[in-house]
Amino acid sequence: MLSIFGLLGGLALLIFLTIRGMNLFIAAPLCAVFVALCNGIAVFTGEANFVTMYMSGFTSFIGAWFFMFLLGALFGKFMEDTGAADALAQWIVTKLGFQHAVLAIVSACAILTYGGVSLFVVAFSVYPMALSLFKDANLPRRFIPATLAFGSVTFTMTSAGSPEIQNWIPIPYLGTSAFAAWEVSLVVAIFMALFGYWWLKRMINKAVAAGEGFVARDDDPQVTQRELPNPITGIIPIIVVLVLSFIFHETYGKMALIVALGGGVLTLLAINYRYFISISKAINLGTTGALVAIGNTAAVVGFGAVAKNTQAFSDTVAIMTNLPGNELIGAAVAVSVIAGLTGSASGGQAIALPLLAPHYLEQDVDPEELHRIVAISSGALDSLPHNGYVVTLIRAICGESHASAYLPLGALTVVVPLIGVVIAIALFSIF
Repeated sequence: MLSIFGLLGGLALLIFLTIRGMNLFIAAPLCAVFVALCNGIAVFTGEANFVTMYMSGFTSFIGAWFFMFLLGALFGKFMEDTGAADALAQWIVTKLGFQHAVLAIVSACAILTYGGVSLFVVAFSVYPMALSLFKDANLPRRFIPATLAFGSVTFTMTSAGSPEIQNWIPIPYLGTSAFAAWEVSLVVAIFMALFGYWWLKRMINKAVAAGEGFVARDDDPQVTQRELPNPITGIIPIIVVLVLSFIFHETYGKMALIVALGGGVLTLLAINYRYFISISKAINLGTTGALVAIGNTAAVVGFGAVAKNTQAFSDTVAIMTNLPGNELIGAAVAVSVIAGLTGSASGGQAIALPLLAPHYLEQDVDPEELHRIVAISSGALDSLPHNGYVVTLIRAICGESHASAYLPLGALTVVVPLIGVVIAIALFSIF
């Protein structure tokens, strides 16, 4: 009883402190200590102690993603400092009109995500353009995180054919392909895209009608009264990132992002060098932003590393993977809960699938149907406030608070995918 109380209490405390704006470098290890003590894990002594567990998760994430965060932050900062993001934003507004500014941002995120660019990198890359578009359209900036997240982690991340790892992790466990159950996936993706976009626009329009608008900040990039490059110079680097990521994805896996982002950064330097306000300042701000972003995420990953080593977590996994009734419902619940506990869609899949796959395949569950349910359901409760991507996007990239920005983001990245899972299960049951 104490073990499960510690796990759930630590998670609830982390979510509460995150929403209250507490520094994650303090909040995450503090909550992890609470979990460890309630589960009889020594803080300092023994081979498997709190410090070892936490820092193993913390450092492994930084080791795996540092260069992607660094290059992604530099790419975004170069887009901002050269004015390429503003030029592209103004061109989009001119062609589509201010009423389509949100659609432009969602589309850019969706294209990059479905092209294989990391979710974190997409956020870094598109944020400067999103900021410019929201400013030009006079929309409340607190909706930028929701807009970026909706275009990245809903209808593209877990859809058939997506090169994101959330769609690829099930393959070796189920013997499927990235296009498993593509017909149902297409229906669900279209629903999530249309319904989510309608909901996002409705929330923004309601806020605007209440008198909200764009509020500039002192640290916003100053782009008034300056010569901007041709809008095409904001498109070319994004295309370079997309193409290189696609070309090298199978050869290098996630390491292809280093090649892709490096190519994007070099392209920006080559075609927009004379438009830099201060290249040294852009580099300094970009690297600092990358360190803050990856540090915030790693802090939460460290919490998940401690949580995964508790008896309560093992018991929860066992219960969730053996739920009675419709097998697809059981799989969806299991993956969703585990992803929520770890704050990670990929982490939830990696923990659940070694148990889920043989269990349900022995019951003759269609592997393609199971693949798609696992993928879609992993992208729902993973987006709770303590999720590393959510924290990085809201705080480090967009400079917002959970109190102001999380509600619309949570509606689009938790509720919409959950409805998508229900639709997918219903379609599989009917056909």
